[in-house]
Amino acid sequence: MKSTGSFIIGLLSGAAIGAAIGLLYAPENGKATRDKLGEKANGLKEDLDERFEELKDYVNDSIGDMKEKVVEMKEKVVDMKEKVGKKEAAE
Repeated sequence: MKSTGSFIIGLLSGAAIGAAIGLLYAPENGKATRDKLGEKANGLKEDLDERFEELKDYVNDSIGDMKEKVVEMKEKVVDMKEKVGKKEAAE
């Protein structure tokens, strides 16, 4: 029983000393840590916004390119249809 009590006292003392040392050596207080986390979060949000804009521009450019290709293909189909119509009329 005595050794169990000594172990518990040692465990609690070690935990208290560890907590005290942790507080003494903590790099910043809670507010400073929250401020730093907020700044990091804002930086990440700005980076995400910038990447989203780049992606949006890329998609819009790709859609524009696809529209041009569709118009070109439509013109080719119309031309081929006219050629086939003329060829059939000639026969």
